[in-house]
Amino acid sequence: MDELKLVVASNLIKLRQAAGMTQAELGEKLNYSDKTVSKWERGESIPDAYVLTRLAEIYGLTVNDLLRDDSSWQNPAEKARPAGERTFSSSVVTLVAIVGIWTMAVIMFVVCWLVMDQLLWLIFACAVPVSLVTLLVLNSVWNHGRYNMLIVMLLVAAIVTLVFLFLLRRNPWQLFLILIPAELLVFLCFHIRRRRA
Repeated sequence: MDELKLVVASNLIKLRQAAGMTQAELGEKLNYSDKTVSKWERGESIPDAYVLTRLAEIYGLTVNDLLRDDSSWQNPAEKARPAGERTFSSSVVTLVAIVGIWTMAVIMFVVCWLVMDQLLWLIFACAVPVSLVTLLVLNSVWNHGRYNMLIVMLLVAAIVTLVFLFLLRRNPWQLFLILIPAELLVFLCFHIRRRRA
């Protein structure tokens, strides 16, 4: 029985990760808590027959596939894709968005330089917060916000730096004093947790 628990646990972990779900997301689909999903994945218990049926439906397998060693079945995520079906990498899409922003910054820089005969390097400074906002949105969509705190902290620093650069003639070094409480505020906001009753 212990071997069966380990086989099921291993299968559930691999399938959930291949589907890009967290334990909480899977638990929500099944109307169970993430703690219950965690128990299944640690091999402490096995889902009942109804839950195994639901899991098989979610992953496009049979219950028998869930109960036997995964080397004997093919993960649906690894099956050959139908001809014409396109796939994409979220990392590549994110890079395309960021590089697109910087390409626009270079175009604006060159046009302004040629037309106004001035070197407007501040355009590049403006591209930094725009890139970080784009990264924040795409990271929230594809990585479930895993690095959002770091991105927001960089965004706050980029905005303060941008304001400093625009006011450079006045030497507003005091703006950087804002960074200390602002970064602390961002850090604390990302660590607010609801207490259990």
